[in-house]
Amino acid sequence: MNKVKVGFFSFTEITDPAEHRSYNEWHQLDHMPEQYPLLGMAFGQRWVSTPACRAARAVDGALLGAVHYVTLYLMTEPVEGTLEQFHALGGRLRELGRFHEHRRALLSGPFDVDTVAAAPRVLVSAEAVPYRPNRGAYIVVEEGPAAPVDTAALLEVPAVAGVWSFISDTERSGAWRPGRRRVTVCFLDDAPLDASADLGEVVRRGRPDAAGVIHAGPVETVTPWQWDWFDDEAKPLPAY
Repeated sequence: MNKVKVGFFSFTEITDPAEHRSYNEWHQLDHMPEQYPLLGMAFGQRWVSTPACRAARAVDGALLGAVHYVTLYLMTEPVEGTLEQFHALGGRLRELGRFHEHRRALLSGPFDVDTVAAAPRVLVSAEAVPYRPNRGAYIVVEEGPAAPVDTAALLEVPAVAGVWSFISDTERSGAWRPGRRRVTVCFLDDAPLDASADLGEVVRRGRPDAAGVIHAGPVETVTPWQWDWFDDEAKPLPAY
């Protein structure tokens, strides 16, 4: 039995190129640690879509085209109580001035755990895959009636340690409206860019114009204090 019932996703854009370092310092050293004392908060992970990752996306739609970071919190029962505490904590931190203002959530909210799977070569159970160290992930976001991406085919890519999929519950009350969407996360043992082409081929397979897919691409695991991916974008242009 999987104790995790919900994955809370935040696909985040940093609206000021000079604020990436301060955002990462805030999120990793202040914001995320405050979530773990909440009842029902099991785990959290952060990934970054570096400039190279963005260039390697198989699908780059309008909704998530500007995303820089993906955060995933895993939540257990009591789900509704955990979400209420999660939302209330965000409000309290904002009142205390402990919220980063140069950010915009492009897609956020709770998604129910749908399927979990581990690659045959991996010794841990499918339920344990997210807790296993990873070098990054390949994330697919889908909507509409098209059949979901083939999990078995994703697991055949050598870099993939496991795959979890999540679906949004449009009936759930709360502050977030993620819409009717599916998010699939492939947890990677190898460098995400090295696996990106093979995973992108799986996403496109049998789908004219990638029907139903609104985002598909690699992201790297965020390493504490190594936050220099966007430093060149923050530098002022030379004057001529």
